[in-house]
Amino acid sequence: MPEGHTIHRLAAEHDALFGGRRVRASSPQGRFAEGAARLDGRTLLEASAHGKHLLLRFDDERLLHVHLGIYGKFGFGAGAAPAPTGAVRLRLETGPEAAGDAAGYADLRGPNACELLEPGEVKVLRDRLGPDPLRADADPDAAWRRISRSRTSVAALLMDQAVVAGPGNIYRAEVLFRQGVDPRLQGRALPRERWDAVWADLVVLMAEGVRTGRIDTVRPEHTPAAMGRPPRVDDHGGEVYVYRRAGLPCLVCGTEVRTEVLAGRNLFWCPRCQPPAPASSRAR
Repeated sequence: MPEGHTIHRLAAEHDALFGGRRVRASSPQGRFAEGAARLDGRTLLEASAHGKHLLLRFDDERLLHVHLGIYGKFGFGAGAAPAPTGAVRLRLETGPEAAGDAAGYADLRGPNACELLEPGEVKVLRDRLGPDPLRADADPDAAWRRISRSRTSVAALLMDQAVVAGPGNIYRAEVLFRQGVDPRLQGRALPRERWDAVWADLVVLMAEGVRTGRIDTVRPEHTPAAMGRPPRVDDHGGEVYVYRRAGLPCLVCGTEVRTEVLAGRNLFWCPRCQPPAPASSRAR
């Protein structure tokens, strides 16, 4: 599932292509035909993201909510849109006033959610999400209030979108490594200053992900060039410390990176750089 930086990049792409313009909307697949008809001819006023949720606001105050889930994806193109292929749930095209290089389209396939929300429904959606490190209105104290009362592991809490919206399996593994936190530590045992450092690191790392379109978490001294090692080859495309590096030596200390399944997801950490918390402070 795409992590939050990808959704913020999608918001920026929609804003660049459709912002302030009337759009043509259709549902070639037919599963969003009614919603597309309501959007057709409307002007996109704002494209934004909250965590893993894309939010497109139009001039009648209806908001298009898209959650890609595991299989969803957007495809963008310049110029006139070709005949649709495959199961295109929603196609947005620039309006008839666009011409030449200004014209373009976006095709949405396979999302977990594609729906129109009224303003009250938007509030319900956002109220159930935690603060997003990439949003200017984010309140890290709101996340801390939940974390500091929880017996759940910090690793699980960072994947809970009601606690922090946006990070996924990669960012949670990497930020806990960078801050030297045992991922099995109970939230209530995490010191406040360590939480502040985790949040600040997420803000920086995820903003860089928005800028580059990939997740890179290693510090300058641990890049392939600095260490004289080959670049990492992985489908997420970034240089990382522990994610999917189980059994390999830690880039910092050389200890074998470990993995285990936590709440149905693979967790990765270095037992030396992330010293084990006392047994009484670990989630069970």
